[in-house]
Amino acid sequence: MTTTPVEAHLKLEDVMKVTDAAREVILSNLDEEPDDEALGLRVAVTGTEMSVNMIFEYGYDLSIQSLDSLDGGDLVGTVGELTVIIPQDSVEKLTGAELDVPSNPLQGGLVIRNPNRPDMEGSFELSEEDSTTDRLAQLLNNHVNPSLAAHGGYVELVKVEDSKAYLLMGGGCQGCAMSAATLHQGVAAIVMQHVPEIVDVIDVTDHAAGENPFY
Repeated sequence: MTTTPVEAHLKLEDVMKVTDAAREVILSNLDEEPDDEALGLRVAVTGTEMSVNMIFEYGYDLSIQSLDSLDGGDLVGTVGELTVIIPQDSVEKLTGAELDVPSNPLQGGLVIRNPNRPDMEGSFELSEEDSTTDRLAQLLNNHVNPSLAAHGGYVELVKVEDSKAYLLMGGGCQGCAMSAATLHQGVAAIVMQHVPEIVDVIDVTDHAAGENPFY
């Protein structure tokens, strides 16, 4: 993968904001490291992942890096006493993002609030030679269910009729209070984007029979 060098005039504050609360958390952790003044926080986009509500988001890696090992293409800036490093191939994806502490004080750690989303157009290789039913089954089995499996659920294709896909939700999705939103706001959007001949998604799940909903 080729990357575009970071423009010389670009500054950290032009790309990502680091809140005071986040800075204090990071500096507190750095204080426990030997030679902490020679270290910085590296914030990198590592790929894409699907959230529980079926929205594709960037995945991140936050790590401590020695300032002696900086790459010439990295964007490096300071926020108070904290040095932040962003690899050049993550700069565009993080532009406009904010590194902060969670809104829920009990959650702990750090969060990245990023207005950018990965472009998933063309990311699913579905053969146009396959039938609508086959392509839809491939989409569910290979791209949707792996994410739902992490939450104990799955979606099964029941049938395709009159340009409508009839789907059954099972496992932790059956009876879950969020399952309707997951299906209609997440799964349906993915289905109609990548199998465009499907114009509607019908939920045929008996949610009242769910015994092991995921929360």
